[in-house]
Amino acid sequence: MPLPRLILLILLFALPSGLSWAEGQDKPGSIDPWEGLNRKIYVFNDTLDQWVVRPVAKGYKYVMPDLAEQGITNFILNIYEFNSFFNSLLQGEFVGATHAGGRFLVNTTLGLLGFVDVATPMGITPFRADFGQTLAVWGVDSGPYVVLPLFGPRTVRSGIGYFADTYTSIPYILNENTWAWGFWSVEAVDLRARLLDAEDLVTGDRYIFLRDAYLQRREAFDKRGKVQDSFSDFEKDSEDWEDF
Repeated sequence: MPLPRLILLILLFALPSGLSWAEGQDKPGSIDPWEGLNRKIYVFNDTLDQWVVRPVAKGYKYVMPDLAEQGITNFILNIYEFNSFFNSLLQGEFVGATHAGGRFLVNTTLGLLGFVDVATPMGITPFRADFGQTLAVWGVDSGPYVVLPLFGPRTVRSGIGYFADTYTSIPYILNENTWAWGFWSVEAVDLRARLLDAEDLVTGDRYIFLRDAYLQRREAFDKRGKVQDSFSDFEKDSEDWEDF
């Protein structure tokens, strides 16, 4: 079991029984009842980002040609078409499963393992799905908002979904630790590089802004709808990102 995923699982099941840790426990009706603890973890994550992750992402973006960077992004998204296919089936979205499965097969073969997106020009449009969304379709409540060390913003439902998707993803199924860790590391850097341009949109209390942006984007994803609000520009800049 990959250690960070194990930590994620422990935290997700420990937090509901640890409400007394959070200074925000006096807001039982809030989506963020653990705000006090969440803010502390956010500060830790933000410090790590400023000193390590962001500089690495900026260096990655600087040295990588745009075409190569897009190819890596395409490869990562193609890997998760595998998850989208099975989650679409679990949701009864059979047309979506056809799209996700078709994209995976076409891009993996004709698209050189997914580095080139040949499916979209062929009319096979993306259909993203993850297990957090599957739980939402099955009627599982989202649960409170939680910030996890290293993994960032989640709801309890989307966090559990992320854990489930990890164990049904190609890197884990292949049972090759070196390849899996390499993939997850590149995925994290590529994601952070794609979000660099969105930083200027963050205003005011960064914690609240990012919390509300995440929750609204996650709700829109779970409901397969669009949230028209002040975060629309932020979402547009990060539209390729989901929390697998």
